[in-house]
Amino acid sequence: MLDTAIKTQLAAYLEKLQAPIELVASLDNSTAARQMRELLADIAALSPKVSVREDGKDARKPSFSVGSPGEAARIRFAGIPMGHEFTTLVLALLQTGGHPPKVDAAVIEQIKGLGGKFRFETYISLSCHNCPDVVQALNLMAVLNPGVESVMIDGALFQDEVKARQIMAVPTVLLNGENFGQGRMSIEEILAKVDTGASARDAEKLNAKDAYDVLVVGGGPAGSAAAIYAARKGIRTGVVAERFGGQVLDTLGIENFISVQRTEGPKLAAALEQHVKEYEVDIMNLQRAEALIPAGADGLAQVRLASGATLKAKSVILATGARWREMNVPGEKEYKARGVCFCPHCDGPLFRGMRVAVIGGGNSGVEAAIDLAGIVSHVTLLEFDAKLRADAVLQAKLGSLPNVTIITSALTTEVTGDGEKVNGIVYQDRIGGQIKRVELEGIFVQIGLLPNTDWLKGTLKLSPRGEIEVDARGQTSLPGVFAAGDATIVPYKQIIIAMGEGAKASLSAFDHLIRSPAPQVATPSLDLGQPA
Repeated sequence: MLDTAIKTQLAAYLEKLQAPIELVASLDNSTAARQMRELLADIAALSPKVSVREDGKDARKPSFSVGSPGEAARIRFAGIPMGHEFTTLVLALLQTGGHPPKVDAAVIEQIKGLGGKFRFETYISLSCHNCPDVVQALNLMAVLNPGVESVMIDGALFQDEVKARQIMAVPTVLLNGENFGQGRMSIEEILAKVDTGASARDAEKLNAKDAYDVLVVGGGPAGSAAAIYAARKGIRTGVVAERFGGQVLDTLGIENFISVQRTEGPKLAAALEQHVKEYEVDIMNLQRAEALIPAGADGLAQVRLASGATLKAKSVILATGARWREMNVPGEKEYKARGVCFCPHCDGPLFRGMRVAVIGGGNSGVEAAIDLAGIVSHVTLLEFDAKLRADAVLQAKLGSLPNVTIITSALTTEVTGDGEKVNGIVYQDRIGGQIKRVELEGIFVQIGLLPNTDWLKGTLKLSPRGEIEVDARGQTSLPGVFAAGDATIVPYKQIIIAMGEGAKASLSAFDHLIRSPAPQVATPSLDLGQPA
């Protein structure tokens, strides 16, 4: 099952086991079960601390658990964790065997302090680059807290179950049988949802923080670069982010980041965070900015957070990035994650053999259609314009595929469904005016980005598209407030451009600080009265 190179690497990792672990398989006569048996045998042969049994009683077959001998296992893999999930398996082995996790001590204590019973079931696809982080987080929680169970379920292997539970996007997490969430979630995000008192505790700590010289709002490429450049000046720097890494976390292949031939979004996001942590930067993750209050007489601007906390700073750099643009048609919100998707790489395998549509004829839309054509039975690409806007080489590839239909001059007007899942899309022919419907099971929306600036409306100057207006130095319409990255009017929304703009905004903020006079502080008068 495992080739020689992987066995050699895995054997080196398994030397770190501090305690024995036991793999218990529940198998049937399927090909997948045979492959699972081979995988478990390969692992057990690499370390004397690993044993395998095949007398498991789990209803899902094939599956296997990872646990300590003599104890009820709390981690289970329903499927063969290869591809993106192989690292998840390795970490489960190491952590169950006593190898310490690379997680902040405060997070570990928060996990151990959770009370109650939590059974998490995570539906994944092996091609999903967001799924491993979710499963790894839940597995770690299961290792550290006896009240937590974590089950990974390969949706492609258990398709009947996926259909029965109406799973239309990955990762999808169920908690005690009820929907818990879809999409990428960090361990901090998961804890914030299950530990109901965490938000109030965090707000109290944030309110007590001293004012920053530079406060960066956003933790993507622009925000990370801004924080590093500010910290290197030796000034007090903070980063507050709703999700550190930003949109990069949802990006699969990155091949145009100069000097790095190829990487993946989650890897780059982790590298960004690690680089920022090399400096004395106060990172405040999972905090959504809600309002910007311009500086008053004390020279301090304020950023109010959704938690109720308020942060103060002498200068602010806005780097809140952008999000996927939605169609804003009837049925879209109702069927989101029930057929309406935004990540073809993650969710595509769930639509194997089905009919899908891709909305958008730019590079992302055409690339999505090409990828999906190899999985689904048929792809219909709908483009609003009279022609596709993707690169010529992509259009040529798309046109060569036999199971793709291209429809231009198409205005999407409605997503239809049966109350449970998507069953079609309605569009208007912009030339003839006819209303037409395409029957299908999935819709992948790829129509560009919207800046995350709704919270700034009425505070500073925005373009008609909602982007923050900045000058050549990154200065906004508010003194002492700068902006960078995809949230601004700067053209070409690219990672490398966002980083450069973040660095520039940070240098401009520093220049602003050293040229600004110290705020005037009123001193009380001393009345000595009349001399006697």
